[in-house]
Amino acid sequence: MTSTTEEISFVVDGMTCGSCVARVEKKLRQVPGVSEAQVNLATGKARVRFELAQGRASEILAQVDKAGYAPALSDSDFNVAGMTCGSCVARVEKKLAKVEGVVSASVNLTTERAHVSYVAGMANQDALFAAVEKAGYQPSALTPKSAANEEPADGADETQLLKHALVLAVVFTVPLFAIAMLRMVPAVGITMERILPLRGWLWIELALAVPVQFIAGRRFYRLGWGELRHLGPGMNSLVMIGSSAAFFYSLLALLVPGIFPTGTAHTYFDAAGMIITLILLGRFLEALAKGRTSQAIRGLSKLQAKTARVQRGGDFQDLPIDQVQVDDVIAVRPGERIPVDGEVLSGESYVDEAMISGEPGPVVKRVGDRVVGGTVNQNGTLQFRTACVGVDTVLSQIIKMVEDAQAEKPKVQELADRIAGVFVPVVMALAVLSFLLWLVLGPNPALALAFVASVSVLLVACPCAMGLATPTAIMVGTGKGAQWGVLFRRGTAMEMLAGIDAVVLDKTGTLTEGKPRLTDFHAAPGHDHDEVFRLVAGAEAGSEHPLAKAIVSAAREQGLDVPAIDRFEAMTGLGIDAQLQDRRVQVGAERYMRALGIDVGALAQNAQALAKAAKTPIYAVIDGRLAALIAVADSVRPESRATVDALHALGLEVAMLTGDQRATAEAIAAELGIDRVLAEVMPDGKAAEIKRLQREGKKVAFVGDGINDAPALAQAEVGVAIGSGTDIAIESADVVLMRSDLSGVVNAIALSRRTLATIRGNFVWAYGYNVLLIPLAAGALFPFTGWMLNPMVAAGAMSVSSIFVLANSLRLKRVKPALKPVSSGRAGASPAAATPSREAQLTA
Repeated sequence: MTSTTEEISFVVDGMTCGSCVARVEKKLRQVPGVSEAQVNLATGKARVRFELAQGRASEILAQVDKAGYAPALSDSDFNVAGMTCGSCVARVEKKLAKVEGVVSASVNLTTERAHVSYVAGMANQDALFAAVEKAGYQPSALTPKSAANEEPADGADETQLLKHALVLAVVFTVPLFAIAMLRMVPAVGITMERILPLRGWLWIELALAVPVQFIAGRRFYRLGWGELRHLGPGMNSLVMIGSSAAFFYSLLALLVPGIFPTGTAHTYFDAAGMIITLILLGRFLEALAKGRTSQAIRGLSKLQAKTARVQRGGDFQDLPIDQVQVDDVIAVRPGERIPVDGEVLSGESYVDEAMISGEPGPVVKRVGDRVVGGTVNQNGTLQFRTACVGVDTVLSQIIKMVEDAQAEKPKVQELADRIAGVFVPVVMALAVLSFLLWLVLGPNPALALAFVASVSVLLVACPCAMGLATPTAIMVGTGKGAQWGVLFRRGTAMEMLAGIDAVVLDKTGTLTEGKPRLTDFHAAPGHDHDEVFRLVAGAEAGSEHPLAKAIVSAAREQGLDVPAIDRFEAMTGLGIDAQLQDRRVQVGAERYMRALGIDVGALAQNAQALAKAAKTPIYAVIDGRLAALIAVADSVRPESRATVDALHALGLEVAMLTGDQRATAEAIAAELGIDRVLAEVMPDGKAAEIKRLQREGKKVAFVGDGINDAPALAQAEVGVAIGSGTDIAIESADVVLMRSDLSGVVNAIALSRRTLATIRGNFVWAYGYNVLLIPLAAGALFPFTGWMLNPMVAAGAMSVSSIFVLANSLRLKRVKPALKPVSSGRAGASPAAATPSREAQLTA
């Protein structure tokens, strides 16, 4: 007997030495069936040969994880056509998850896209596409247009196909329905029978029903049969079975009425036609509404210029945008759209950045300023040097962020998809059960009642609404956020942000402008003011801290000579230690003085007064003697107080996190109405403060913009980064504010709450509808009222259910900002508050 072996290779992250290699190899060889395992530290790759057995590859990956390392993952995004309801989503995800090497698979019904994470070397796109095809759907690679979220051609084609099918169905269904209904009106019915016998009218109904059933409704047969063939019944299966049952029951009643019990040979050609027509109408309206859910992002995509005036050989030429390169010089005339990101070389103009950042008014651009592709040059001519092109531009990154957020599935939707995965089989079982119960226990005509009940159950059930409940709301919500300059980098961020109860705001650069200025400089008794100032400025010249720059700038403005330093050391979280002109200069907060053993008693009273005035007091020591007390202040952002008040109005606790000494921090907190002060926090202690709040049971959102804010942004339930902050902070955040305006925090929270409320409303409707109407369709009220749900009404109700969910989600397009942004002009900013203390060289 021969055994089949397989070899896989994959990258292992986190290995740093030979012992790491040995540990991984040892774990891999412990997997039963593994005959060879080799790990290469230089390439980071593991190669494993094993006897082919079900689940063996997954055991290998588990062993890598047990060794303390992780296989490197690759991501794949692609289109999936043919999905119509939540059960389709569940089926595709289930098939993708079974592909060896796939770690996670998420499918979005609204965008009709799949996002799959898999171990490179164990899976590839061909394997993923094969799994989707096996589920009965059509995968395709993202084209540049679909990747940019422009109006996809296939989506427009689908809408047109639905429109044509609907028009055809209406043309034949209207006379079909009219004939069937008029026959039931006594006087009209008698007249009709004089013109043509009853069976003649039934043959006309059959002739009108055939085009509706098999031409307009052929999509339901094609897709429904595909679902059944792959053992995954969905919405199309229900429609196909329900309408076919009505049509073929009627056909038999017309052709061979004698096979039916007395009084049960009824025809339902009108019901079959109306079922197809009403569901096509619902699908058509649904397709139109789906298109509207992504209008905001498509609007951003349309901001991308198609051409640019590029300097080539001394002349400017109009070139396609894909031919623009980094460092090209581009000219933009008044009224033209800036094609790519860059830095202004010449000219001055106002630029409308509203669609990118939400900035309410034009922003002046001068030499050295940055311009962003997609914005509109207004009244001047600019020449700029290209800095970013293609997918690296700000506009492309914004679109990518929002697409990623829309693709990610919140936890509430994961549960809905699992329910939808078993929903259709359960409905089909209920339909069969209804038929049997009515046939056995129902009054005469039992067969007719059993038929009506079972068909109505099939048609009234609506898994579509379950599948659309979350993604439609998320798409509209994230699109609305993008219009406001609020970017949700993760779909789950909206769900988490809606549930927070505390907001922690970093002070410098978040609550304040982050541009400190020197306010006080007091030389200690026995020291010359200018000499001390000169030496302190020279020492601070070695630091990049905003506070240091404020001191150096003030010294130069006073005409002091700033000496060069011989040695410089930044004491993280404390201050600086420098050597210049044979003098040792140490500058920092009071705790630095305590660490140095310096008595600050002579200046302590002045320091307290400065702190109570919301200024940051700093001490300077020269050659081991206290030499000066310095104070620096920063301007509070004009929107800070309004933001804090608005957060309180949302029922949230507001805390401020800073490295400043407590007296300074509490003075600023009192001015802004902040509830809790987390003061004297070292740069590496911010994440620990967030953890402490979480241990108290708080769900925390942290707002920051600096390099050392990244751990806290990652630790919080939701990290919110100011767009003007560092790239590291933005990468660590879940939400990015494109404008340097705190009103975006309030708007992000309010929008998240509104979106989550919409999702909940959608689910209440989707589940409540099915729980209520399926029993009614089965005939639960018949014993009491003699009333049965007509299959035509059932089909109409099913269509209305999906349309209701879409319409409810589209209401988010009308949401207004909870707090209007403040104009970017900061001339009126209050100088009352202080910057963070000198304790942290990296505090931003």
